[in-house]
Amino acid sequence: MKGPINPLKGTFWKKGEGDMEKEEGIKISNPMQAKRNLGDPYGKGLLSYHHGKKNAEFIVESDIAVTETWPISLFFRTFDEMPKIEKKALQNVNGKTLDIGAGAGSHSLILQEKGFDITAIDISPGAIEVMKERGLKNVFLADFFNIDETEKYDTLLMLMNGIGIVGNINNLDSFFFKAKKLLTENGKIILDSSDLIYLYDDFEDLPEKYYGEINYKFIFDNEEGEEFPWLFVDFRTLEKHATANGFVCKKLYEDEHFMYLVELRLG
Repeated sequence: MKGPINPLKGTFWKKGEGDMEKEEGIKISNPMQAKRNLGDPYGKGLLSYHHGKKNAEFIVESDIAVTETWPISLFFRTFDEMPKIEKKALQNVNGKTLDIGAGAGSHSLILQEKGFDITAIDISPGAIEVMKERGLKNVFLADFFNIDETEKYDTLLMLMNGIGIVGNINNLDSFFFKAKKLLTENGKIILDSSDLIYLYDDFEDLPEKYYGEINYKFIFDNEEGEEFPWLFVDFRTLEKHATANGFVCKKLYEDEHFMYLVELRLG
């Protein structure tokens, strides 16, 4: 296995001859939406930055990387500061939209300003408070898997590896089952993820579990959260599960850092 990834900054460290060599890698954020921790260090970090501590950072531990620091400013990016994959995703949104695991609400704010009927959800109380203070109109503390199914949406938006909320491969079918109940007849899912196979030198290095299943832990201001599971899924595996659940999976974009964007519609 190669060196640790830094998913928020979009870099990883690959061990070479002599010094460590920095390369561009995957970009994600908001893995806290999969977490079930009442302490909410993630939400406290977002609030701290929003209330003026612009140098605030998360300390992040995982089972595939060294302990890292993530600048919280990256959760508050403007449209111009976002990577191409996120811009393209927002440009493919249409109709009534549910932003799942919205975090600080940066994507929802852009859509709201453009006149979209946008609802943002997150399981972090602190994130909900931040989004309301930033001016989002429809914000709810909610878990995707328990959200009320009476409301239907034209777009389910899951950016910055939002599919990670399912935690592991075995939960993908449950995700698609729930998504069907939330989508309108012609609705779609817009999500991105990354294929972590590049972290491994050969197949002999692969773990026994699916190689995209990661465990994370967030720490902010000396408050340590609980460890939680997060999923990075390769395109072929995602497509396989999508097809089995009646969805057509279309790749909209793929960058040189193993990250891709897809649109999923009911076939």
